[in-house]
Amino acid sequence: MLTIRGRRLSAKTLSCALAAALLAGGALTAAAGTHVAAASTAVSTVTASGRAAATVNNSATTAPLFAYYYIWFSHNSWSRAKKDLPLIGAYSSSDPGVMRHQIEQAKSAGITGFIVSWKDTPLNDLRLRLLMQVSAQEHFKLALIYEGLDFYRRPLAASAVAAGFRVFLDKFASSPVFYRVDGKPLTIWSGTWAYSYAQVAMVTSAVRPQLLVLSTEKNVAGFKRISAVTDGDAYYWSSVNPATDPGYQGKLNQMSQAIHSAGKYWIAPFAPGFDAQLLGGKRAVPRDKGQTLRNEYATAAQSSPNMLGLISWNEFSENSYVEPSKEYGYQSLDALRHLRGNTQPYATAPVTRSTFSIWPNILRLLAFALIVSLAVAVLIYLRRRTSRRRRQPNSQYSKPWTPR
Repeated sequence: MLTIRGRRLSAKTLSCALAAALLAGGALTAAAGTHVAAASTAVSTVTASGRAAATVNNSATTAPLFAYYYIWFSHNSWSRAKKDLPLIGAYSSSDPGVMRHQIEQAKSAGITGFIVSWKDTPLNDLRLRLLMQVSAQEHFKLALIYEGLDFYRRPLAASAVAAGFRVFLDKFASSPVFYRVDGKPLTIWSGTWAYSYAQVAMVTSAVRPQLLVLSTEKNVAGFKRISAVTDGDAYYWSSVNPATDPGYQGKLNQMSQAIHSAGKYWIAPFAPGFDAQLLGGKRAVPRDKGQTLRNEYATAAQSSPNMLGLISWNEFSENSYVEPSKEYGYQSLDALRHLRGNTQPYATAPVTRSTFSIWPNILRLLAFALIVSLAVAVLIYLRRRTSRRRRQPNSQYSKPWTPR
């Protein structure tokens, strides 16, 4: 027996209440689980036939478009080397609510997925898992770029790079949220030009059977130097000025031809502008009200890319971001929507901020507890009502029944 407010409840009564609560709570959990499972089953791939079509000029509006995405932001990092701020404020990269809002905006502009900048640290691992969870729910794809250089642009030890790729393969790569080419998750190694052929071969040989690993070489000679131990190239050319660099189109075309001739994959770069002067740089490329992005997109698309690499979603220190900002608003996303022929509306609703991804489970537990309380309260009410009726003098229960 259990006593609640002076009333004794039998085991039978409690079991009925708990059974009802379990059924309701289980329905809530099952519904949420079904949503996540359904989202995670959506897998976009490029099969082996994509390699045979590597030299075919993809349509500009159908080639997969990936934006480089950075997960290194804390609330106080926005005070360093920033000329502009995101429209949604100085966010933290640990906030899944921010991630969801960013993904919704990216999808509305025709972006296929994010190329996530990562290296193996506890905080980066946590943020990558959060991004994977939200991306799966939003049917959005991810690729990975391993940062092989430190803050001062010095190469990490090749053994550290090898260990990082191994961690990604063992802990993350099996998720269907990662975009696949020839059935393999797409990865990029940033800074390959700072490593020897032997070092690159040591790193890639351990993971290439399961991963596609692209280099980030800056010219044809660099690509050919390590082409035998990589799967293509993703040139991160953010500082080009299409108005003043006459050899721009020719260089992209030459790299594309060399890469496709080797049967490899080419991710062509384009950016909305560039300015790293607060970081000590001297080059600045004006946005020209979105015209720079349009020109660079057209140039990249004409180089017969397998994929397009947008630099970037949120590189605010180098001012190459397309994320809506206080200074430029939706300028870049408006241009992208036009270029990609996308009519999906923007996600402009306020961001629901959260710090931990366990909140959905906590809310389900609170709902479960509420249902249990309501079930017990209803049973107590019914017992009290029955007891009052039995004590009423004119009730059919006040005296034994006798035949007439």
